[in-house]
Amino acid sequence: MARALDLYNYIGHLIRRAEQVHTALWSQHVSREITSQQFSVLNALSQKPGVDQRTLAHLTSLDRSTVNQMVRRLTDQRYVSQVRDEDDRRRTLLSLTDQGAELLDSLIPPAERVNEQLLNALPASERALAVDILRRIATMDDRSFHDEA
Repeated sequence: MARALDLYNYIGHLIRRAEQVHTALWSQHVSREITSQQFSVLNALSQKPGVDQRTLAHLTSLDRSTVNQMVRRLTDQRYVSQVRDEDDRRRTLLSLTDQGAELLDSLIPPAERVNEQLLNALPASERALAVDILRRIATMDDRSFHDEA
């Protein structure tokens, strides 16, 4: 008989399930049209207008091809504007349009409520620790993987 893991003690499974719960709550309470990843793009552009796609990918922890597709879609929807960098014509600089800023403003309150709803699954005394643990996992980089190998 093959050996099996107890998936409810396996961190990868739990992270995937937590993401499924988040996605369902996002769709139900925030937006069915704008994904949480698209929200992160809008939010990053609000914080750092005039960045290029490479920088935007870094800011959102998304791969460049995904950011490229999202930027194209958000530009088509008139939420993001693109202009050539005057100093380096190969670069395209991205910013929120007024419509994009309005959309982001409308999404922030329900996004905050989803965040609160997820945190409310934990005792108040454990919430900061849970966020800290997830932040540490989410910010693991290639160097830390190589250091342990």
